[in-house]
Amino acid sequence: MTAVMPPSGSLLPKRDLAERAMRRSWFPVARSADLAKPQQATLLGVNLVVFRRADGVAAVLPSRCPHRGGSFVIGEQHGNDIACSYHGWRFSGETGSCTYIPSLEDQSKIPPKAKVKVYPVVERFGHVWTCLEEPVVDMYDLAEWHDVNLEWLAATPLDSPTGVAVAIENFRDVAHFPFVHRETMGDVPEVVEPLNVRRDGLHVWMDRELLATEGEWNNSGDQTMRYHCVAPGLAAITFTSSTLGTRVVAGFPSPIAYDHVKIFWGVANEVGYKGSTLGESLELEQRVYREDLPIAERIEPREVPWDNEFEEFSAPADLFTLNYRRAFTDLMGRVDNPGPSA
Repeated sequence: MTAVMPPSGSLLPKRDLAERAMRRSWFPVARSADLAKPQQATLLGVNLVVFRRADGVAAVLPSRCPHRGGSFVIGEQHGNDIACSYHGWRFSGETGSCTYIPSLEDQSKIPPKAKVKVYPVVERFGHVWTCLEEPVVDMYDLAEWHDVNLEWLAATPLDSPTGVAVAIENFRDVAHFPFVHRETMGDVPEVVEPLNVRRDGLHVWMDRELLATEGEWNNSGDQTMRYHCVAPGLAAITFTSSTLGTRVVAGFPSPIAYDHVKIFWGVANEVGYKGSTLGESLELEQRVYREDLPIAERIEPREVPWDNEFEEFSAPADLFTLNYRRAFTDLMGRVDNPGPSA
Protein backbone atom coordinates (compact mmCIF):
# COMPACT_ATOMS: atom_id res chain seq x y z
CA MET A 1 0.00 0.00 0.00
CA THR A 2 1.12 3.57 -0.68
CA ALA A 3 1.78 5.82 2.30
CA VAL A 4 -0.80 8.61 2.29
CA MET A 5 -0.58 11.41 4.84
CA PRO A 6 -3.70 13.09 6.22
CA PRO A 7 -4.46 16.41 4.51
CA SER A 8 -3.61 19.69 6.21
CA GLY A 9 -5.42 22.97 5.76
CA SER A 10 -2.21 24.97 6.19
CA LEU A 11 -0.48 26.74 3.32
CA LEU A 12 2.86 26.08 5.01
CA PRO A 13 4.95 23.12 3.82
CA LYS A 14 4.64 20.22 6.24
CA ARG A 15 8.39 20.37 6.78
CA ASP A 16 7.93 23.83 8.28
CA LEU A 17 4.97 22.62 10.34
CA ALA A 18 7.06 19.70 11.63
CA GLU A 19 9.83 22.04 12.78
CA ARG A 20 7.33 24.43 14.33
CA ALA A 21 5.75 21.52 16.19
CA MET A 22 9.12 20.37 17.50
CA ARG A 23 9.92 23.85 18.80
CA ARG A 24 6.84 23.46 21.01
CA SER A 25 7.61 19.90 22.12
CA TRP A 26 9.76 18.48 24.91
CA PHE A 27 13.24 17.12 24.15
CA PRO A 28 16.14 16.06 26.37
CA VAL A 29 19.22 18.25 26.36
CA ALA A 30 21.44 16.55 28.98
CA ARG A 31 21.74 13.55 31.23
CA SER A 32 20.97 14.28 34.86
CA ALA A 33 24.14 12.45 35.87
CA ASP A 34 26.32 14.92 33.94
CA LEU A 35 25.26 18.10 35.73
CA ALA A 36 28.22 18.25 38.10
CA LYS A 37 29.37 20.92 35.65
CA PRO A 38 27.51 23.00 33.03
CA GLN A 39 26.68 21.15 29.82
CA GLN A 40 26.51 22.44 26.25
CA ALA A 41 23.41 21.52 24.24
CA THR A 42 21.97 22.49 20.87
CA LEU A 43 18.25 22.17 20.15
CA LEU A 44 17.04 23.01 16.63
CA GLY A 45 20.00 25.30 16.15
CA VAL A 46 19.62 27.07 19.51
CA ASN A 47 22.74 26.83 21.68
CA LEU A 48 21.96 26.18 25.34
CA VAL A 49 23.66 25.71 28.68
CA VAL A 50 22.28 23.15 31.14
CA PHE A 51 23.33 23.22 34.79
CA ARG A 52 22.11 22.28 38.23
CA ARG A 53 21.40 25.21 40.51
CA ALA A 54 22.57 25.13 44.13
CA ASP A 55 19.00 24.42 45.21
CA GLY A 56 19.15 21.16 43.23
CA VAL A 57 16.90 22.23 40.36
CA ALA A 58 18.15 21.90 36.79
CA ALA A 59 18.20 25.04 34.65
CA VAL A 60 18.36 25.63 30.91
CA LEU A 61 19.44 29.02 29.53
CA PRO A 62 20.88 30.28 26.24
CA SER A 63 24.61 29.59 26.23
CA ARG A 64 25.40 33.09 24.96
CA CYS A 65 25.90 35.96 27.40
CA PRO A 66 24.01 39.05 26.15
CA HIS A 67 26.86 41.35 27.23
CA ARG A 68 29.45 40.52 24.55
CA GLY A 69 28.62 36.99 23.51
CA GLY A 70 30.79 34.97 25.88
CA SER A 71 29.83 31.41 26.79
CA PHE A 72 28.15 30.32 29.99
CA VAL A 73 29.16 26.71 29.30
CA ILE A 74 32.74 27.33 30.41
CA GLY A 75 31.79 29.91 33.01
CA GLU A 76 31.56 29.49 36.78
CA GLN A 77 28.48 28.68 38.77
CA HIS A 78 27.61 30.80 41.81
CA GLY A 79 24.73 29.32 43.79
CA ASN A 80 21.69 29.46 41.54
CA ASP A 81 23.50 31.76 39.08
CA ILE A 82 25.78 31.10 36.13
CA ALA A 83 28.63 33.46 35.24
CA CYS A 84 29.90 34.27 31.77
CA SER A 85 33.44 33.10 31.03
CA TYR A 86 34.35 36.39 29.30
CA HIS A 87 33.59 39.20 31.78
CA GLY A 88 32.01 37.36 34.70
CA TRP A 89 28.49 38.74 34.37
CA ARG A 90 26.15 36.54 36.40
CA PHE A 91 22.60 35.56 35.50
CA SER A 92 19.98 33.84 37.60
CA GLY A 93 19.02 30.27 36.68
CA GLU A 94 15.58 31.01 38.14
CA THR A 95 14.60 34.31 36.52
CA GLY A 96 17.28 34.91 33.89
CA SER A 97 18.00 38.37 35.30
CA CYS A 98 21.53 39.71 35.58
CA THR A 99 22.50 39.59 39.25
CA TYR A 100 26.10 40.82 39.29
CA ILE A 101 28.53 42.73 37.03
CA PRO A 102 32.11 42.58 38.39
CA SER A 103 33.22 45.75 36.60
CA LEU A 104 30.35 47.79 38.03
CA GLU A 105 31.05 49.56 41.32
CA ASP A 106 27.38 50.17 42.12
CA GLN A 107 25.41 46.96 41.54
CA SER A 108 22.16 48.92 41.71
CA LYS A 109 23.12 50.23 38.26
CA ILE A 110 22.76 46.82 36.56
CA PRO A 111 20.86 47.48 33.31
CA PRO A 112 17.26 46.44 34.07
CA LYS A 113 16.91 44.86 30.65
CA ALA A 114 20.00 42.68 31.12
CA LYS A 115 18.26 39.31 31.08
CA VAL A 116 18.33 35.94 29.33
CA LYS A 117 15.48 33.56 28.58
CA VAL A 118 14.86 30.76 31.06
CA TYR A 119 13.54 27.65 29.34
CA PRO A 120 11.07 25.31 31.05
CA VAL A 121 12.59 22.20 32.59
CA VAL A 122 11.36 18.74 33.51
CA GLU A 123 13.75 16.14 34.88
CA ARG A 124 12.55 12.63 34.03
CA PHE A 125 13.85 9.23 32.85
CA GLY A 126 17.39 10.19 33.90
CA HIS A 127 17.46 13.25 31.62
CA VAL A 128 16.82 17.00 31.64
CA TRP A 129 14.08 18.01 29.18
CA THR A 130 13.17 21.42 27.81
CA CYS A 131 11.03 23.14 25.20
CA LEU A 132 12.08 26.11 23.06
CA GLU A 133 8.62 27.70 22.92
CA GLU A 134 5.33 27.42 24.79
CA PRO A 135 4.68 23.64 25.01
CA VAL A 136 1.71 22.50 22.97
CA VAL A 137 1.57 19.17 24.86
CA ASP A 138 2.47 17.97 28.33
CA MET A 139 5.76 16.30 29.12
CA TYR A 140 5.79 12.58 28.25
CA ASP A 141 4.21 10.40 30.92
CA LEU A 142 3.50 6.78 29.96
CA ALA A 143 0.60 5.17 31.79
CA GLU A 144 2.13 1.67 31.71
CA TRP A 145 4.96 2.89 33.95
CA HIS A 146 2.76 4.50 36.61
CA ASP A 147 2.43 1.38 38.77
CA VAL A 148 5.97 0.10 38.20
CA ASN A 149 8.85 1.29 40.36
CA LEU A 150 11.52 1.77 37.70
CA GLU A 151 15.21 2.49 38.20
CA TRP A 152 16.69 4.36 35.21
CA LEU A 153 20.20 4.33 33.77
CA ALA A 154 20.90 6.95 31.11
CA ALA A 155 23.19 5.83 28.31
CA THR A 156 25.90 7.75 26.50
CA PRO A 157 24.07 9.71 23.78
CA LEU A 158 24.55 8.71 20.15
CA ASP A 159 24.94 11.00 17.14
CA SER A 160 22.84 10.26 14.07
CA PRO A 161 22.50 12.40 10.90
CA THR A 162 18.75 11.85 10.67
CA GLY A 163 15.64 13.70 11.70
CA VAL A 164 13.55 12.90 14.76
CA ALA A 165 10.86 11.02 12.84
CA VAL A 166 13.36 8.83 10.97
CA ALA A 167 15.09 8.01 14.26
CA ILE A 168 11.79 7.09 15.94
CA GLU A 169 10.68 4.96 12.99
CA ASN A 170 13.97 3.07 13.04
CA PHE A 171 13.63 2.38 16.77
CA ARG A 172 10.31 0.59 16.46
CA ASP A 173 10.46 -0.86 12.94
CA VAL A 174 10.27 -4.67 13.16
CA ALA A 175 10.80 -5.63 9.50
CA HIS A 176 14.51 -4.72 9.61
CA PHE A 177 15.41 -7.11 12.45
CA PRO A 178 16.51 -10.09 10.28
CA PHE A 179 18.74 -7.87 8.14
CA VAL A 180 20.30 -5.45 10.63
CA HIS A 181 20.24 -7.28 13.97
CA ARG A 182 21.34 -10.85 13.17
CA GLU A 183 24.07 -10.73 15.81
CA THR A 184 21.96 -9.45 18.69
CA MET A 185 18.57 -10.99 17.80
CA GLY A 186 19.49 -14.16 15.96
CA ASP A 187 17.48 -15.81 13.18
CA VAL A 188 14.33 -13.67 13.20
CA PRO A 189 11.70 -14.60 10.55
CA GLU A 190 11.62 -12.24 7.59
CA VAL A 191 7.82 -12.46 7.24
CA VAL A 192 6.12 -10.12 9.72
CA GLU A 193 2.90 -11.32 11.30
CA PRO A 194 -0.20 -9.09 11.25
CA LEU A 195 0.60 -6.27 13.64
CA ASN A 196 -1.58 -5.28 16.58
CA VAL A 197 -1.34 -1.48 16.34
CA ARG A 198 -3.59 1.19 17.78
CA ARG A 199 -3.38 4.96 17.93
CA ASP A 200 -4.98 7.61 20.11
CA GLY A 201 -3.93 11.14 19.22
CA LEU A 202 -0.16 11.43 19.60
CA HIS A 203 0.21 7.93 21.09
CA VAL A 204 0.80 4.71 19.14
CA TRP A 205 1.00 1.25 20.74
CA MET A 206 1.86 -2.21 19.52
CA ASP A 207 1.93 -5.42 21.57
CA ARG A 208 4.12 -8.24 20.32
CA GLU A 209 5.82 -11.38 21.56
CA LEU A 210 9.60 -11.34 21.70
CA LEU A 211 10.66 -13.23 18.58
CA ALA A 212 14.43 -13.16 18.99
CA THR A 213 15.87 -16.69 19.02
CA GLU A 214 19.48 -17.56 19.76
CA GLY A 215 20.56 -13.92 19.63
CA GLU A 216 21.81 -12.17 22.73
CA TRP A 217 18.68 -9.98 22.88
CA ASN A 218 16.63 -12.95 24.09
CA ASN A 219 18.57 -13.74 27.24
CA SER A 220 15.85 -13.10 29.77
CA GLY A 221 13.23 -15.83 29.44
CA ASP A 222 9.60 -15.49 28.32
CA GLN A 223 8.76 -11.91 27.43
CA THR A 224 6.17 -9.81 25.73
CA MET A 225 6.89 -6.38 24.31
CA ARG A 226 4.76 -3.25 24.36
CA TYR A 227 5.97 -0.71 21.86
CA HIS A 228 4.82 2.81 22.67
CA CYS A 229 5.70 5.89 20.64
CA VAL A 230 4.54 9.41 21.34
CA ALA A 231 4.92 12.09 18.68
CA PRO A 232 7.24 13.68 18.13
CA GLY A 233 10.12 12.14 20.08
CA LEU A 234 9.61 9.25 22.48
CA ALA A 235 9.91 5.56 21.60
CA ALA A 236 9.88 2.85 24.24
CA ILE A 237 9.66 -0.89 24.55
CA THR A 238 8.40 -2.29 27.83
CA PHE A 239 9.38 -5.93 28.26
CA THR A 240 7.19 -7.91 30.66
CA SER A 241 8.05 -11.37 31.91
CA SER A 242 5.89 -13.43 34.23
CA THR A 243 9.00 -14.77 35.95
CA LEU A 244 11.46 -11.87 35.79
CA GLY A 245 9.43 -8.68 36.01
CA THR A 246 9.53 -5.55 33.86
CA ARG A 247 12.34 -3.84 32.04
CA VAL A 248 12.38 -0.92 29.58
CA VAL A 249 14.51 0.49 26.80
CA ALA A 250 13.56 3.95 25.58
CA GLY A 251 14.93 6.38 23.01
CA PHE A 252 14.52 10.17 22.96
CA PRO A 253 16.10 11.60 19.78
CA SER A 254 16.74 15.31 20.29
CA PRO A 255 17.06 17.49 17.17
CA ILE A 256 20.34 19.37 16.98
CA ALA A 257 18.97 20.50 13.62
CA TYR A 258 15.89 19.52 11.63
CA ASP A 259 17.68 16.53 10.08
CA HIS A 260 20.33 15.76 12.70
CA VAL A 261 19.66 14.24 16.10
CA LYS A 262 21.49 13.44 19.29
CA ILE A 263 19.88 10.24 20.50
CA PHE A 264 19.45 10.36 24.25
CA TRP A 265 18.31 7.00 25.53
CA GLY A 266 18.30 4.75 28.55
CA VAL A 267 17.22 1.52 30.16
CA ALA A 268 15.17 0.85 33.26
CA ASN A 269 14.51 -2.16 35.47
CA GLU A 270 11.66 -2.71 37.85
CA VAL A 271 13.00 -2.72 41.39
CA GLY A 272 13.65 -6.40 42.15
CA TYR A 273 13.92 -7.39 38.47
CA LYS A 274 15.35 -10.91 38.26
CA GLY A 275 16.93 -10.69 34.81
CA SER A 276 19.85 -8.68 33.45
CA THR A 277 21.26 -5.86 35.54
CA LEU A 278 20.86 -2.30 34.31
CA GLY A 279 24.48 -2.28 33.18
CA GLU A 280 24.11 -5.55 31.28
CA SER A 281 20.90 -4.38 29.66
CA LEU A 282 22.45 -1.07 28.64
CA GLU A 283 25.47 -2.80 27.13
CA LEU A 284 23.29 -5.08 25.02
CA GLU A 285 20.87 -2.39 23.88
CA GLN A 286 23.84 -0.22 22.92
CA ARG A 287 25.00 -3.00 20.61
CA VAL A 288 21.53 -3.03 19.03
CA TYR A 289 21.66 0.74 18.55
CA ARG A 290 25.12 0.59 17.02
CA GLU A 291 23.91 -1.97 14.49
CA ASP A 292 21.30 0.57 13.40
CA LEU A 293 23.55 3.61 13.04
CA PRO A 294 25.37 2.69 9.78
CA ILE A 295 22.00 1.96 8.16
CA ALA A 296 20.26 5.07 9.50
CA GLU A 297 23.02 7.45 8.43
CA ARG A 298 22.50 6.43 4.79
CA ILE A 299 18.72 6.80 4.74
CA GLU A 300 17.57 9.27 2.08
CA PRO A 301 16.14 11.77 2.76
CA ARG A 302 17.43 12.32 6.27
CA GLU A 303 13.95 13.15 7.54
CA VAL A 304 10.50 11.84 6.63
CA PRO A 305 9.43 13.41 3.29
CA TRP A 306 6.38 15.12 4.76
CA ASP A 307 5.69 17.03 1.55
CA ASN A 308 5.93 13.89 -0.63
CA GLU A 309 9.12 15.16 -2.25
CA PHE A 310 10.23 11.52 -2.38
CA GLU A 311 7.96 8.67 -3.43
CA GLU A 312 7.55 5.92 -0.84
CA PHE A 313 5.63 2.65 -0.81
CA SER A 314 4.49 0.70 2.23
CA ALA A 315 3.60 -2.86 3.23
CA PRO A 316 1.49 -4.21 6.12
CA ALA A 317 4.67 -4.44 8.22
CA ASP A 318 4.75 -0.61 8.12
CA LEU A 319 1.46 -0.22 9.97
CA PHE A 320 3.14 1.19 13.08
CA THR A 321 5.18 3.62 10.96
CA LEU A 322 2.08 4.92 9.20
CA ASN A 323 0.28 5.43 12.49
CA TYR A 324 3.27 7.26 13.98
CA ARG A 325 3.24 9.57 10.95
CA ARG A 326 -0.45 10.21 11.52
CA ALA A 327 0.33 11.00 15.16
CA PHE A 328 3.06 13.44 14.11
CA THR A 329 0.69 15.04 11.60
CA ASP A 330 -1.85 15.37 14.44
CA LEU A 331 0.82 17.28 16.38
CA MET A 332 1.46 19.55 13.39
CA GLY A 333 -2.23 20.38 13.32
CA ARG A 334 -2.14 21.44 16.97
CA VAL A 335 0.37 24.19 16.23
CA ASP A 336 -0.89 25.05 12.76
CA ASN A 337 -2.63 28.36 13.46
CA PRO A 338 -1.97 30.83 10.67
CA GLY A 339 -3.97 33.57 12.44
CA PRO A 340 -2.53 36.70 14.11
CA SER A 341 -1.75 34.86 17.35
CA ALA A 342 0.29 32.09 15.67
